[in-house]
Amino acid sequence: MTPVHSASRIKTIFTLLLLLALLIWSGYQTQFSFSSLALGFPEMMNLVKEMLPPDWSYFTEIIEPMLDTIRMAVLGTTFGALLAVPVALLSANNVFKSRWINMPVRFILNIIRTVPDLLLASIFVAVFGIGALPGIFALTVLSFGIVAKLFYEALENIDEGPLEAMTAVGANKTKWITFGVLPQALAPYLSFVLFTFEINIRAAAVLGLVGAGGIGLFYDKTLGYFEYPKVTTIIIFTLVIVLIIDYTSTRVRERLL
Repeated sequence: MTPVHSASRIKTIFTLLLLLALLIWSGYQTQFSFSSLALGFPEMMNLVKEMLPPDWSYFTEIIEPMLDTIRMAVLGTTFGALLAVPVALLSANNVFKSRWINMPVRFILNIIRTVPDLLLASIFVAVFGIGALPGIFALTVLSFGIVAKLFYEALENIDEGPLEAMTAVGANKTKWITFGVLPQALAPYLSFVLFTFEINIRAAAVLGLVGAGGIGLFYDKTLGYFEYPKVTTIIIFTLVIVLIIDYTSTRVRERLL
């Protein structure tokens, strides 16, 4: 065995042992045990039995809330994606070649991305009250953080050739960005927007648990009254909608890229 292969093998073994130690330590700190899981398994099965069969008569009552959830995701994704464009341009170090611009903008972006969407929704519910509006604002912030991060990374990987050519003929910064930068990054940008929309559909279904409108309000209501067959109906409906949107979005993104 060559020294290079030996060093690589030692590194792999050390990494695996480190991951195993981290796993054991995490289980110990969280007091996880397979015995507790085994003891709780019968209760889990009892809950599943209570959830079946679904209450199909409840379906007509949740069509409009589900449409509200989709509308929230559409608006939140759109607003967040539009706001992300100028921030991504400021963050990309090949568009604005100044660390005094890039680093502060990226720092603020990182702070925004660390705030959980449920916390954002709770804050907006406290400000605007229960309804779809807090959910739209929460999804806007969530979309802004995701799209801005992905988009500025895509901008930094564009072809520099057209940019150098435009600089050579004296194009100003506005034309340089409009005709040299954005056309190259348009397809990845639309792909990121669709990917974020997929995330927002799932997120919007949960935000209602804190009063941010949509189908989540019905999750909260039915769970609170232990109406488990109705919960199953909501879960199945949500699953179908998410699968349809995921499939459609994936096919569109494949064509874009």
